[in-house]
Amino acid sequence: MAVPPLSSSGVFTVADSILIDAPREKVWQILLDFPSYKEWNAFVRGQTLVSPTGTALADQTPTADTLMHISPVHLPPTMGEPRFMGSHSTVVRITAMDHEHFRAAWETAGGLPRWALFAERWQMLTVEDGKTRYESVEVFSGILAYVVKLFTGRNLVLGGEGDGGGA
Repeated sequence: MAVPPLSSSGVFTVADSILIDAPREKVWQILLDFPSYKEWNAFVRGQTLVSPTGTALADQTPTADTLMHISPVHLPPTMGEPRFMGSHSTVVRITAMDHEHFRAAWETAGGLPRWALFAERWQMLTVEDGKTRYESVEVFSGILAYVVKLFTGRNLVLGGEGDGGGA
């Protein structure tokens, strides 16, 4: 079974953990309901599974090795309209979709080579005192990760605070 990267393996890490008073199965269902993100997620407003050409797939069930277009991403996070230059998008490849252990992961796909910029995000659900612990970790690496950290690092941290889906 694959595991999240070590924070020390990258330039910077955005991580968060929150205890949710709901059954793990319900939280997992909401986490994988990408069309509903716009209703509750101020950071990632939508996620769509796409073909390599960018066309939305008819089946929006997330599986490993599927591409996902994350858009819009609001920096800083907002439920309303983002400020000028405050909306971004990215394409990632789902690398893990473990329904048995309530774990999902994706990484940057295409565009830049890994040595230039690479990000890997893991989201995990565990049970703690009858509640669900949501944990998220995203490790950024490559020489351009220093630029990302400088210009958007703070907003990425704000977006990662209990968002349930960021990129």
